[in-house]
Amino acid sequence: MLPDKCSVMKEGKQCLSPPEFIVSIIDNKDEYMVGVTCAKCKEIVSGKIAILQKEGKIHEGKISFSEVKAVGTDCIHGDEEDFVQIDMNRSKN
Repeated sequence: MLPDKCSVMKEGKQCLSPPEFIVSIIDNKDEYMVGVTCAKCKEIVSGKIAILQKEGKIHEGKISFSEVKAVGTDCIHGDEEDFVQIDMNRSKN
């Protein structure tokens, strides 16, 4: 399960946009998820991660943005309400 909002806070306020990307750091063969973000906050997240890496607060490595995709399994069933916030028709950046 993912959060229903972007991980970014601006001026003490949570971004209310739904997540569009899973943000992770790829270091050698390992990948560490660090949050989720919307398309509008992608640059903010990149900048903040770069600062935290320079300060040694998170792993060095390549920042990766993986598109959020709706999936279903035999053990997790979703109805239409669960998929409303995922825009599958948005333009690719």
